[in-house]
Amino acid sequence: MTDNNQNNQAQNNQAENTNDTYNEYDSLSTVKTVADMQAQFSRLKKLSRTQPINDWATRANQLDNLEVMLSDNQALLAKSISADFGYRSESETQFAELFPSFTGISHAKKHGKRWMKAQRVSISALYMPAHNEILPQPLGVVGIMVPWNYPLFLAIGPMIDALTAGNRIMIKMSEAAPQFAQTFADTISRYFSPDMVCVVIGEVEIAEEFSKLPFDHLLYTGSTAVGKKVMAAAAPNLTPVTLELGGKSPVVVLEGANLENAVNRVMMGKTLNAGQTCIAPDYVLIQRQDHEEFIRLAREWMEKHYPNIEDNPDYSRIINGEQFKRVKGYLDNLSGEGVHKLTAADSNVETRLMPPVIVSEPAPDSDVMQNEIFAPILPLIHYDTLDDAIAFINERPRPLALYVFGDNNRDIDKVRTNTVSGGLCINEVVMHVVQHDLPFGGVGDSGTGAYHGKAGFERLSHMKPIFIQSKINGLNILLPPYGGLFKKAMALFLK
Repeated sequence: MTDNNQNNQAQNNQAENTNDTYNEYDSLSTVKTVADMQAQFSRLKKLSRTQPINDWATRANQLDNLEVMLSDNQALLAKSISADFGYRSESETQFAELFPSFTGISHAKKHGKRWMKAQRVSISALYMPAHNEILPQPLGVVGIMVPWNYPLFLAIGPMIDALTAGNRIMIKMSEAAPQFAQTFADTISRYFSPDMVCVVIGEVEIAEEFSKLPFDHLLYTGSTAVGKKVMAAAAPNLTPVTLELGGKSPVVVLEGANLENAVNRVMMGKTLNAGQTCIAPDYVLIQRQDHEEFIRLAREWMEKHYPNIEDNPDYSRIINGEQFKRVKGYLDNLSGEGVHKLTAADSNVETRLMPPVIVSEPAPDSDVMQNEIFAPILPLIHYDTLDDAIAFINERPRPLALYVFGDNNRDIDKVRTNTVSGGLCINEVVMHVVQHDLPFGGVGDSGTGAYHGKAGFERLSHMKPIFIQSKINGLNILLPPYGGLFKKAMALFLK
């Protein structure tokens, strides 16, 4: 048997042992009432204070469990997501949810042991031979509130950071994806002790009570409007929050940019999950002379990548009737001549199929320009000078992501230094979210705080500062009574 096979068998045996050990606690692995949720939280809180997870072996074991759980249940998890969407491409789930989850776990397992060690940091010569350290410690119990659009990755991603940092976890799944929520809860209960991970299922009322629990940290992913409510609910407990919100992520196509490349990447980002991505390109700022060519290339791109879109297995559906009606309303309120179909197909309320369209120069006060679209609708906005494009972005709430296409380094640098956004991609879209050495987060209306990789580990740890005095303590010369030596010392440093 190879080393890899031995490792896999060991992990499978570990999962089986976990099942045997934790079946008696199944009722606490998943909770569906406020009373059970509060009781389970109290239990986890007490455990976090009496049995803090300070060793790497336990943390690594939890990451192994997470990896085995995903490996064993890939098809089941993808199927349940598709059921909630009415149809969700399994390939998209593999690419956008499973792939970054597996790589995130691998990254944490590779670096986590080093991250958790006390770090020696510099000290002023004035205080030597004392020295400074920073010791990462588990916060305790981390709450995670998961959205419906990427319900697997946006549960697993925060879990990776929380487990690597040695925390216990409670996860509130989205009520808009109920089949996945139940599948995820059932799966978690087979691989994790309820002393480590508890899944909460329920409607909005449960979510509201969840956000009021005195977590040691609360991470919410979702809309800006709900994010404000979550922060307000957490405030009385002084619960620190990480809010990963939405926003209208713009694309700037610079003068002379390779339009074919820009269209290729923008359309990839806009059609992924039928546009239901918080960092999807929301609108494109483009020069007038490139407008028609952009539309032509977009139609060609759709024909190449999503032929026969009505029956194409790679194209996903809008999550539910409410979201479909919202987005269809945006289109119905626009002038017909400004909407450019990119395929021959029409939207279908019964199947919730919404083919991509481009909208030319929508009014600034239109729904598609005032709200996060979260659908395959792409506005094109003309700009005359790069300063105009930058001003357009800066006049609006700071976006979760910003995308720039072009080869003029001076213009690229002008955009990157004169705009503020949660993240930035140059000649690409979306891919910054799967870079585990980059923090992911928003700014202003698009969020607060960041996670992923080391940034997530530190976000969900208490980075305790420690000052360690040596046996020879030079500060004793500054003790009272304050005589001449003290005055001479002060004279050196006081201006």
